[in-house]
Amino acid sequence: MIDMLTTILWFIVVGAVIGALARLVVPGRNPIGILLTVLVGIAGAILGGVVADALGAGMLVAFVFAVVIAALGVAALTTMNTRGRGRGHGSRTRRRSY
Repeated sequence: MIDMLTTILWFIVVGAVIGALARLVVPGRNPIGILLTVLVGIAGAILGGVVADALGAGMLVAFVFAVVIAALGVAALTTMNTRGRGRGHGSRTRRRSY
């Protein structure tokens, strides 16, 4: 029981670190708050750890799964929120007069 609790706490720490690092890596303003980014990182890390445990993987593989799933979750969230802010969004295009 204590071993499982320790493992979940490690996944929470890993997810929080991945979420915080994602905020540092993405340049410019980000429409998502840091709390949401960290929470998505934590959820992804726990999900990755649970999936690895269900597959019967070892602790190292579970750690790698946790990092990968957390990073993918944060990247997907960031991509979804910045996709609509591309070229021409929110700004009017000027017509040239010759």
